Amino acid sequence: MKTPPPSFAFTRAAAVTAAACLLLAGCSAVGATDDASSADAAGTARLKVALITHGGEGDAFWELVQKGARAAAAKDNIELTYGHDSEPTGQAELMRDAIRQKVDGIAVTLAKPTAMAGPVAEARAAGIPVVGLNSGIDEWQSAGLLGYFGQDESVAGRAVGDKLDDLQAKHALCVIHERGNVALEARCAGVKKAFGGETENLYVDGTDMDAVTATVAARLSQDPSFDEVVTNGAQFALAAVKSAQEADSKARVATFDLNEGLAQAVQAGDVQFAVDQQPYLQGYLAVDSLWLYRTNGNTLGGGEAPVLTGPAFVTKANVASVAKFAANGTR
Repeated sequence: MKTPPPSFAFTRAAAVTAAACLLLAGCSAVGATDDASSADAAGTARLKVALITHGGEGDAFWELVQKGARAAAAKDNIELTYGHDSEPTGQAELMRDAIRQKVDGIAVTLAKPTAMAGPVAEARAAGIPVVGLNSGIDEWQSAGLLGYFGQDESVAGRAVGDKLDDLQAKHALCVIHERGNVALEARCAGVKKAFGGETENLYVDGTDMDAVTATVAARLSQDPSFDEVVTNGAQFALAAVKSAQEADSKARVATFDLNEGLAQAVQAGDVQFAVDQQPYLQGYLAVDSLWLYRTNGNTLGGGEAPVLTGPAFVTKANVASVAKFAANGTR
């Protein structure tokens, strides 16, 4: 009999679980497979893992994280569910729902660490291992997580500051699209610490791209001395390019994070550079680490050090080497 292709189909029991999860905002079943070859390859009983992030609806960055998580789930014979809520109370409730479902592991972002402290403690009390990814590099150990996969945002920010000095920039606008997000704040603080010029933070509503474009354009019009705009996401960088055009500003654009459209913008010279933290890798490693812990007691980083996935600069000189992967939707 021909082996069926991998699919996202669940068993009846898993479907019931997924349906319950879907009653909460932003939760969906992803990445699971009943393919026999996956079970044979993993050589273990089927595990249930929840990936819970602070990602907003339709954010391309989190689609890359999910792709990596799904790849690891397929390899490891894992039933994976994904929940997301940009509001900390909603994210906390998604995690509590995963605990009630008695999952075998949870991968979570700590963009708002205080709000997630309670649910993380509840998971630990229930004997559920938890790892962190993307946000919370300064909090994951004190929260009791097994490991962390992501970028040291302070280091990344300082690297960008140094890069701006190399480019002889003088006045930078650092755009933060989610107020209170510790990772975004750390990036802009790092830029300010290392950059020899002047830096100003601008807060925008990241859920409304038209508003982002208009707000950045308005600030550039108000102060023509800005010669650099630094954004915290690929889509915001593309919006900032439009902002500079609308404001008739000479400000150049650089950004944290990468996707296919941003890679094309770097190739075209519209964006100077991107700092790639490899979100696909973050999702993959987070899910795979829970499988390794459950099946062999492994902890990546030994529970003492984060596993860094960035920063790496993508410029016009090297973008061709990653553009093909960005086009595949994995960078």
